[in-house]
Amino acid sequence: MDRGKQGTKRSTAVDGKGIPIGSISAAANRHDSPLLVPTLEHAATSVGGLPEEASIHLDRAYDSLLTRERLRERSLIAEIAKKGQPAPLRSGQRWVSERTNSWHKAHKKLLWCTERVGRVIDFWVAFSEVVIIVRRLIREGWMHYRWEGRPPRRP
Repeated sequence: MDRGKQGTKRSTAVDGKGIPIGSISAAANRHDSPLLVPTLEHAATSVGGLPEEASIHLDRAYDSLLTRERLRERSLIAEIAKKGQPAPLRSGQRWVSERTNSWHKAHKKLLWCTERVGRVIDFWVAFSEVVIIVRRLIREGWMHYRWEGRPPRRP
């Protein structure tokens, strides 16, 4: 949290493969934890509800009793990095959401976003998510195609 930081931040919920399922944009000087509930609600409405006892992985900023209560109310299993301890990942691994965040940053409009209107910012975030999802679907389709082999030739 940087109280003097200007700009925007994105709180994004992603699935296990890094596909964004819901995101909220807010001022960059806000703390991450108050954005958790709106992000989960947006994700739940986007995909028709979150599965029961889904595992939620969060960084140190969310390490609080209030966050754990909010997740327990929604029957979600929390895996939260502890404050003052190293992240529970081995060297070289990254959080799935961090990879998605870097995919967002590949779209330069979001990296240097100078917009002030919230609806315009939300549009660019949604547009970026559509590009990420389509690219991921193409990749999954290609991998499935390669795995299954080429379709038979027509006579």
